[in-house]
This record gives sequence, C-alpha cells and structure tokens, in this order.
Amino acid sequence: MVENISILGSTGSIGTQTLEVIDNLQSIRVWGVSTNTRIDLLEEQIRKYRPVVAAVMDEDYAGELKDRVKDTNTRVVAGLDGLIEVSTIAQVEMVVTSVVGVVGLIPTLEAIKSGKHIALANKETLVTAGEIVMNEARMNKVAIIPVDSEHSAIFQCLKQNVEDKFVKKLIITASGGPFLGKKLEELENVTPEQALKHPKWNMGNKISIDSATLMNKGLEVIEAKWLFNIDLDRIQVLIHPQSIIHSMVEYIDHSIIAQLGVPDMKIPIQYAITYPERYYSDTRSLDFIQNNTLTFSQPDFETFKCLRLAYTAAREGGTMPAVLNAANEMAVQLFLEKRIGFIEIPQLIESAMKKHNNIINPSLRDILNSDSWAREVVRAERLGDSI
Repeated sequence: MVENISILGSTGSIGTQTLEVIDNLQSIRVWGVSTNTRIDLLEEQIRKYRPVVAAVMDEDYAGELKDRVKDTNTRVVAGLDGLIEVSTIAQVEMVVTSVVGVVGLIPTLEAIKSGKHIALANKETLVTAGEIVMNEARMNKVAIIPVDSEHSAIFQCLKQNVEDKFVKKLIITASGGPFLGKKLEELENVTPEQALKHPKWNMGNKISIDSATLMNKGLEVIEAKWLFNIDLDRIQVLIHPQSIIHSMVEYIDHSIIAQLGVPDMKIPIQYAITYPERYYSDTRSLDFIQNNTLTFSQPDFETFKCLRLAYTAAREGGTMPAVLNAANEMAVQLFLEKRIGFIEIPQLIESAMKKHNNIINPSLRDILNSDSWAREVVRAERLGDSI
C-alpha cells in the first residue's frame, strides 16, 4: 500500500470517495488535490487534509481560493501547470487521476515520467493516447492500476493468470443505463434530467450521460485494449442490469472468472490504493439472497450508436479515438446545456469522425490538435460557428 498520494479531481465523485477510503485506511497522507471550479469543497479538503499544493483549473477561482486559505500552508496553483504540479510532487508515490475529460492526459503523462504509480479513473487518458501512455509507463516502470469498476474487475481476474496466451476474451458488463430497452424513437424527447438518473451508480454529470448513451462502455472497451494489451475482437460487452458482476475473463479452457460485489466505487478505489494487499472496507457485503437474479443481454448497437462508433474509432486507431472522445465531450456539454437533443449526440460524433483525416501513429501534438479540431467541428456544425 502506498503512503503518499495526490488526487487530480478531488472534488468529483471519484475524488471524494477516494478521500472517504483514505479516512477509513487512516495511514495515507494527501499531498495534492485539485478541482475545476468547486473551490468551496476544495477549501474544506485543504483544511482537513493539509495538502502542500492545491490546483484550480479556473484562474479566477484559483485567485479567490488563494485568498481564502492564506492562513494555511497550502500553496494554490492554477491551470494545467497547476495540475502538473499536483501530479509531480516529489514525495508522492501514487497519483489518483479522477478528472473528467482529456484534461487528465498531460498531468498523467507527467506523473508517469516522474515515476509515480497511477490509480486511473480517467478513461480519456488511454482512449486518446493509449500507446504513448503505456509505453511511458513501461519505460518508467510505473504501474497503472485501474479504478473503474469494470477494469478493476478484469485486473483482479487476471492477477494470477496474466499470460495473454491463456486468455480467450474479456467480458465487460454494462448496466444499460436509464434507457435500457428503449428504442431510438423513444429517446427523441429525453431531457438531461432523465438521462442523469442512473439506476445503479452515483456518478458525475458527464459520465452519467455517457452511461445513458453507452459511450461510457465504448470508452471502456478502448481503455481495456491498451490497459490489458488485447485485441478488440477479444473484448465483449454484455448488458447486466443488476451491476453485480463487474466484469469477467474467459480463458482458453472456457473457464470464466468473474469479480462480483455491490455497486460501490469505494471497493475498486481502495483496491487500487492498497494493491497488491487487501484491507477491511466499510462498504457492505453482497447479499446473494437479496440479489439472487443475474441477467445478461446483448447491447442494442442500433439504438445506442455511441458504442458502435467507439468500436469503429478503436479499429481505425491513430487520432480517430481522440476525435471520438472530443466530439463526445462537446456533444454531451451541448446536451446538458439543452442546446441539442439526446439522439443528436451520436449524430454529431459520427459527423466529426467522417470529416476527420486520420493520422496513424500520431504524436502527442497530433492527438491534442485532433482533439481541438473535433471540438470546433461539433461546435460549428451545431451552433453555426466558423472553424
């Protein structure tokens, strides 16, 4: 178990639950924290955990927080440079990357280069730049331990059987989100409020919308490809509404190992922090009598086109996954602002992908440029702006 960590995105859903896990373990020091704009909560965290550095992405909010906490020993920094500073503090052994979006890519890479282990909850890091990130991790002998419940499940199932030649396929489960069983015509008038009501998990707004469109599962497929070094054709998605089996691994002898538990993110968070050991958790046990029915079905790729688009982007490779991700982030933002409809999200993503001139074997600059390009394309197509 590590003893010193930083948390990128400490005021979000994963970040706050990570701090709850730390409270339970009572043996870990928090050296750095960060937020985008939620400085009220970040101030509370500063006063409780006494980190040496706190980063705020928004510079105006950073200035306000600096005045508020000048009676502490915490230094407040701003912007991307601030996130990088939080992720590279000398004493830190592990960085929990729980910011949402591609903003997590550069700080995660810098953490890896400085020899920090990564507890990864930011899908976009591997979705957009999986090859670059995993190569850096190997070169710097850094462990990337997944925090997402699905990838944590696979990680645990593979722990004693890590040789690729023994693995037939990975089976990633999905709850199906709030619109499971709906057809496309039934989703035309969906509101953000309806899409945010996930039946099983308590997540942030962006991830909740991704779950409703099944893009979240598509991003997880791409992430799994890089994290576990496995071909796309050996990654299967199954709808499992009960969210009890978090994922499975099928071996070549047709044995299937599954990881089960209640839908509580504190379980995979704690495992990532304490790996390879296990410690007592204050989460509840799974009651098989109360949860005595487990069902599975195929995803509806026609209604939930985002999942199909994710597979397409992953197969094309290069900068296409970065375009998929950026177009999705922009489309989700527009939907949350009630400027587009729910079914327009995949339409805008597909349109951006069709317009993109894919760059195979991209540099980090190519990836970041493609990200910016895709956002502008979606904005222009929907809002009529010029690129």
